[in-house]
Amino acid sequence: MGKRFLHRWLCVLLLVAPCASAETQLRLLTEDSPPMSFIRDGEPSGFSVEVVRALLARTGDRGRIELMPWTRAFHLAQQDADIGLFSTVRIPEREGRFHWVGPIVVGTTSFYSLKSRGLVIDSLPQAAASGPLALPKQWYTFEVLGSRGFTNLYGVSGPKQMMTLLKHGRVNLIATEDLTLAGELAVVDLKPQDVTAHVPFMRSAYYIAFSPQTSVVRVVRWQRALQQMHEDGSLEAILGRWLPHAPMPPLEQP
Repeated sequence: MGKRFLHRWLCVLLLVAPCASAETQLRLLTEDSPPMSFIRDGEPSGFSVEVVRALLARTGDRGRIELMPWTRAFHLAQQDADIGLFSTVRIPEREGRFHWVGPIVVGTTSFYSLKSRGLVIDSLPQAAASGPLALPKQWYTFEVLGSRGFTNLYGVSGPKQMMTLLKHGRVNLIATEDLTLAGELAVVDLKPQDVTAHVPFMRSAYYIAFSPQTSVVRVVRWQRALQQMHEDGSLEAILGRWLPHAPMPPLEQP
């Protein structure tokens, strides 16, 4: 048996051992969405960025974290090998498009309106009949609500445009996560007390989504490293620093 062949099999069997020398550097793509990911002092920062950096260190993989518009990142992650997209909500409509590592955090998705509008919405049918509802086209909420028969979706390019339309009364509703609401509102000089929450309709688990061409060996190695972060308390510590009110996500076995 040749040495090169033996080395490959050892990588497969051990899984958790870093094989960075034999693997391509990862591109790890995310968007500007504080407190999950954003730029601070010229460098990527945030809860999910810290988790990804910890996983890079544990796996021994080489990777570069990049912030870009979500639509572009989502497209690249389905086209090229060795790309990780984070943080991505895992829903049935996306299941076969990626390899999944996580969850790293869970949140709740609700509809929101300007408090000054005085809207009362107590059900999904009322939300569907409430007038235009702004959502980024590549967000999971756009896919989920579209599959549930919502015909009032107003597709936009990103969260800033969504919040701008809400602020100026161009739409009646948006839908977003409790984890990112404050940061998204701050971009347009609004605060959580300026909006009313309606109908929490999804419990959402956030993952790192690897492109389908990425090695399964690498994906399993990352899931095992995340399991170690659960077991030694490091994931809980990162969560406490960034999202102290968020519950610990469930542990999935690799």
